[in-house]
Amino acid sequence: MVGSENNGFAGRKALVTGAAGGIGSAIVERLMQQGASVAVADRDVADMDAAAHLPGDLCDSSYASNLPQAAYEALGGLDIVVNNAGIITRGPVTETSDDDLRLSLAVNVEAPLQICRAAIPLMAASGGGAIVNTASCWGLRPGPNHTVYCMTKAAIAAATQCMGMDHAHQGIRVNAVCPNEVNTPMLRSGFAQRGFDPDSAVMALGETVPLGRIAEPEDIADVVLFLASDAARYMCGALVEVNGGKPVL
Repeated sequence: MVGSENNGFAGRKALVTGAAGGIGSAIVERLMQQGASVAVADRDVADMDAAAHLPGDLCDSSYASNLPQAAYEALGGLDIVVNNAGIITRGPVTETSDDDLRLSLAVNVEAPLQICRAAIPLMAASGGGAIVNTASCWGLRPGPNHTVYCMTKAAIAAATQCMGMDHAHQGIRVNAVCPNEVNTPMLRSGFAQRGFDPDSAVMALGETVPLGRIAEPEDIADVVLFLASDAARYMCGALVEVNGGKPVL
């Protein structure tokens, strides 16, 4: 595993979406600690420490499609793309609105594919690169009452496997990290919206995990950095579960 104390990414140029969220900010911090120049993309990235700030809405297809070129120009190259942005729509399909469906598809599926579509030619022209998508354990083995979320994460997992095969010959490695529950503001706000105390809910959820706790953002970020690093140089189309030993229930 790549440690935060070295400069394993010195000179590398990286684009991270969902950069202002819990996992995204941990990924950005880890990459910068290791010497990477990072372009951050999210709705609001003004206060983030980064080499380039590319705010916008991933539901805007022109914004998503132009992100890799914008990062390339801002950083002077593009070696790593982390499609980390994502949203969770909860509930059975009978309780899912058209707006919920459109938003989930736009952020979780369409935007990552648009970004990959634009980034791959740039990386290929420069000799290769690494793309890390954020899928989910729930996309590999769907659980109850998350129909749309599971569908979108299954889609990005399948797309990762396809792209991993299709672009390996160009020196571009496409892999995905598949977390289970992570202690992020998005998870906590979901508990609060359902009337639960977030601290108590996170603690109770941790008791269902064999390792004794749910993941922290840094646990996921470290695996993302591994997949983006030369240590994962022979991995293409891999779906790496990071679940503390807990299956989807």
